[in-house]
Amino acid sequence: MRGIDFLRARDQGLRGCTDEEILEWAAGEGRLLVTHDARTMPRHAYDRVEGGIPMPGVLIIPDDAPSRAVIEDLALIAEVGVLEDWRDRVVFLPLDR
Repeated sequence: MRGIDFLRARDQGLRGCTDEEILEWAAGEGRLLVTHDARTMPRHAYDRVEGGIPMPGVLIIPDDAPSRAVIEDLALIAEVGVLEDWRDRVVFLPLDR
């Protein structure tokens, strides 16, 4: 298993940053963004895609998502996925089975 390397935005000095700034940081770092912000983040992510700006992908975890299913999906993504699989995509977890 390759493992999961999570960084929290606030620990990276991104606390209080806009969605656009967080997406820019994630793109610059080559990181898939995982967020609970289902309200505004998808729109900003799609704006990047439409503007031809690099967007490594966003995984949205709704607040009411079942934790076990989300954890299983994140583990699966870490095990078999590659960053390119998620480029320019906004995906809600848990994944449809």
